[in-house]
Amino acid sequence: MTAKAFSLPDMTGEPRAFPSARPSLICFVKEDCATCNLAAPVLEAFHRAWGEAADVWMVGQTADGNAILKDRHGLTLPILDDSALRTSLAWDFEIVPAVYWIGPDGEPPAPLEGFVKAEWEALAARIAADLALPAAAVAWADLPDWRPGCGSKHLDPDIHDRLLAEAEGSPIRARRIEVAGGDDIDEFMFDQGFSDGLPVVAPTPERVLRMLSGTTRGPQDIVAIVPPSMAPVTVEKIAINAVMAGCRPEYLPVVIAGVEAVCTDEFNIHGVNATTMGASPVLVVNGPIRQRIGMNMKQAALGNGNRANATIGRAVRLVVRNVGGARPGGTDRSTMSNPMKFTMCFAEWEEGSPWEPLHVERGFQREDSVVTAFAMTSGPVQIVDQDSRKPDHIAGTLGLGLEGVFLSKIHRMPVDTLLVVCPEHVKTLTSEGDYPKARLRDRIQAVTARPLREMVADDVSAAGISLASAAKMTEAQLAAPAPKFADTKFIHIVVAGSEAGKFSAAFHGWLTGAAGSAVVSRKIEC
Repeated sequence: MTAKAFSLPDMTGEPRAFPSARPSLICFVKEDCATCNLAAPVLEAFHRAWGEAADVWMVGQTADGNAILKDRHGLTLPILDDSALRTSLAWDFEIVPAVYWIGPDGEPPAPLEGFVKAEWEALAARIAADLALPAAAVAWADLPDWRPGCGSKHLDPDIHDRLLAEAEGSPIRARRIEVAGGDDIDEFMFDQGFSDGLPVVAPTPERVLRMLSGTTRGPQDIVAIVPPSMAPVTVEKIAINAVMAGCRPEYLPVVIAGVEAVCTDEFNIHGVNATTMGASPVLVVNGPIRQRIGMNMKQAALGNGNRANATIGRAVRLVVRNVGGARPGGTDRSTMSNPMKFTMCFAEWEEGSPWEPLHVERGFQREDSVVTAFAMTSGPVQIVDQDSRKPDHIAGTLGLGLEGVFLSKIHRMPVDTLLVVCPEHVKTLTSEGDYPKARLRDRIQAVTARPLREMVADDVSAAGISLASAAKMTEAQLAAPAPKFADTKFIHIVVAGSEAGKFSAAFHGWLTGAAGSAVVSRKIEC
């Protein structure tokens, strides 16, 4: 090991610096450890025997505990204050008492941790020989052969992460904001505009460091440029927002991939936020990571109750808000907005699906973990059919449920829709054999096909084809059937939901293409 230099005050306030010009015996202790109390009189005997030739120091891990140890055992040796625990962290031991002898050669051996009488007797003999002084007066026969030590205080989980975050070489680089002791930190986060309107978790350095343990990527790696402010977002800044959203560290790779997806030119997150239609990202997760991090893909998959689903989607939204600057009333210009602005993320139930999962359809391997981002304006809208028993009937119902995307009078739409088919509807679809997604898409287009004449503005609604445009069309053109979607490629299909209940759901998309948003998938790299 390397004995790190330090300067710590003793109980009189005098600084004691290591290394010094003399050999050093240094023992780390804490007052509430019975074995440290066992060792204290032994260390006092060492000090009385060799204190003129060597530094014999006890390093205590609590200031109050140091005073208790001194009074309890009548100690005269210097007791140093490491209540900040930075020196304990730097010396990197696990158990107290941890005793080190740095002799005249300056080479520290591995520490003795706990109390094994034979080891401590051998250490005492070595010190006496190194210093050419008589042995210390220790009643070894009265001491037990062995006593276990206690875990060092610097390894307490609530303390250790903070120490690592504050230590030299910490990966934390983001600007730190000091909160006054009298301030309510939750209200402070609201006041600073860091929240989406719901309470957030304070991103303390230790929490951010813990979050960063969820990925092997470097904290300062730039993941994306986030519109509209075009700010670079690092892994560290994503981790900060993941903490605020309530994520666990194992969710971080999914959040990173989600940020990568929505910040592409193809997805156009600036347009998604700026449109008055109130579009928002919807994230679908595929692959083994779904099970590994406990995502919900079954009952209530599109709703509340699952930490991974809720916080992953929220973390991506917070990155867009806090790093990209997309806030309501600013560049977020939604007329009505929608609850998906808080979060919308779920996993596809691949095991309950007869079809290729979404990510495989999109060119990935089944064993890959992938997040796919959709720009959706509303949803999930339930599609109810508890009566149909034939595959084409259920498929027809799903099609009719999608006819309301935007408005029933608007057809041939180049707009993505995300259809989430529930397991009971899947069973009906496949009750007479295979029912491929291509057949389902064609069925949706067939049942939604309407003559263009029905799309013309009228006394009921002026939306749709204008009267001027309709006047230029032939009777054949007006009679031609127009399906709901401009192409079947705009109909995306996944399986999720409870095994009980004949209720599928649909998300209605925003504009697709150069003027809008394209569906984007990104592989999740841990």
